[in-house]
Amino acid sequence: MTGLAPVAWPPAPIRTERLVLRPSEARDRTAFIELFASAEVGAHLGGARPRAELERMVPQVPGRRPGLFVIDLDDTMIGVVTFDRRDAERPGHVRPDAGEAELGYMLLPEAWGRGYAAEACAAALGWFSDALPGDPVVLRTRTADDRAMRLATKLGFTEVERFEEYGAEQWFGVWRSLTPSR
Repeated sequence: MTGLAPVAWPPAPIRTERLVLRPSEARDRTAFIELFASAEVGAHLGGARPRAELERMVPQVPGRRPGLFVIDLDDTMIGVVTFDRRDAERPGHVRPDAGEAELGYMLLPEAWGRGYAAEACAAALGWFSDALPGDPVVLRTRTADDRAMRLATKLGFTEVERFEEYGAEQWFGVWRSLTPSR
């Protein structure tokens, strides 16, 4: 994630009751391809990518970048949690200079409905709060995605605004840790 200074990356793995959040490894390549080729996942992100294209394009160690955590269940990747800086040109900001950290997450369909997204995102937000105290985190989701809307509320995001993007109404919220900025 651009602009994480002075945060060292990658952090130590984060352990929750059932999951481990960790940097990606070569053994995760197949799961990354499954994630981006999935029609179910793609339905929430503008469409699935062709598997053949992913096989050619995905590097041996995919997703190895600051701000990306692999969600690991029983030593197997089931999804990712990401923090990326929100582009100033996009709608939705809570800072006048933009560049807020935006939370993203994707799970393989077989992991849906078990509370893993909430557990992983809560752990990632806890890490973020310790790493960048007081910095806000934003989240954007389609208002039609009931599950994502419930998760945003459960995680403590509060609505800032709604707008049109990607051909659909979007909900935009902010999460703030209780720790003041340095």
